[in-house]
Amino acid sequence: MKRNYEAQLPKARTAKLIIKEVDDEVLVYDLVNDKAHCLNRSAALVWKNCDGNKSVSEISLILAKETDAAVDESVIWLALDELEKFQLLESAPTKPAMLHGMNRRQLIRAAGIAAAALPIIISMSAPPAASAQSCLANGQTCSNGGQCCSGNCGHNPATPPGAPKQCGF
Repeated sequence: MKRNYEAQLPKARTAKLIIKEVDDEVLVYDLVNDKAHCLNRSAALVWKNCDGNKSVSEISLILAKETDAAVDESVIWLALDELEKFQLLESAPTKPAMLHGMNRRQLIRAAGIAAAALPIIISMSAPPAASAQSCLANGQTCSNGGQCCSGNCGHNPATPPGAPKQCGF
């Protein structure tokens, strides 16, 4: 008889994501949260196999075959925890009771996971498109200093009175 958590099938989120594979890593840009994520090989293999049809045990076997090394299921649970934290899963299985309350460091120690096998996701926020606009160069018309690369928006003494403000003055 399967335990409750073994019957659950994790499913990766694929909507509103831009996905790019580079060597053994997968770069994922989340259009909803404006975040970029870099999944190392272990995390990427887990994420790719979260298709809603495979159990944690099955994903563990696939990862072991792909890496040609024994893979404890705790590696998969670590990856699922990270994927869930960064909102890259549509559905995640409930952790087994033995893993509840354990943080990442404790789980790594308990399982004796080698550093090379660790599923790692590096995440960073990306500025919204409006924040990514460039500033105005000196001499361009401005209405406030925040628009100018120099931070200065004022009246150019060489222009006639009433002329618009320019960056750099």
